[in-house]
Amino acid sequence: MSFSNISFILHKPQLSENIGACARAIKNFNFDKLILIDPKPSFPNDKIIATSVGAKDVIKKSKVFDHLEPALNKIDYLIATTSRFRNKNIKHIQLKDLKKIDYKKKIAFIFGSEASGLSNNEISYANYTMQIPTNNNFKSLNLSHSLIIVAQIVFNLINLDLKKYSKSKKINLATKKQVQAMLNLCINNLDDRNFFKPKEKKPIMLENLRSIFYRMELSEKETRILSSVFASLSKKKVDWQNSC
Repeated sequence: MSFSNISFILHKPQLSENIGACARAIKNFNFDKLILIDPKPSFPNDKIIATSVGAKDVIKKSKVFDHLEPALNKIDYLIATTSRFRNKNIKHIQLKDLKKIDYKKKIAFIFGSEASGLSNNEISYANYTMQIPTNNNFKSLNLSHSLIIVAQIVFNLINLDLKKYSKSKKINLATKKQVQAMLNLCINNLDDRNFFKPKEKKPIMLENLRSIFYRMELSEKETRILSSVFASLSKKKVDWQNSC
């Protein structure tokens, strides 16, 4: 287990104060990886640094992306926090289930914007969704408060060196990047065959496809097999190593 395997992703954060507070919380619990997706305020700025209260190093190391997908290239598992149930076929876990996660893998927790949370599109990239239990009549948590709850629990789990219930160690699970490469090959083939009809339904169809593949916990071998299948359908050879 390693603290360096854990990343915290803020998707379209709106307020500088919340970004700074999240950086502070990350450092409080010995983590150092903060990823921002299309932040509204300029980054970094003086207000972010001021509210990080000594976590300037976390701010300095932070990575900023315009879109979510490229931010996941080095992530094995993505856990999406949400305050409401989604009618998606994605495994939902509770805070207590975090002890089952294999922290030897690259794990990222994603938090939605203060205004609207995560959309179904962002959720479709996740391996799991997770809800922090709160008052049913007042569910909304501040962004930094949500992050600090998760960070504290994971901090304790790593310190206690708890082991995840997992599949055989002989099985190497595919990385997020490998699954994405395979999925992109599948989507390109479907595009060539005009599968996505009508066009206005393509976004939701892509969400469903991502959800299917990301929740399957495919091994590297299984991902290579599926890539070969998709490549053969288009009668094109794919160099798996180069595509990943």
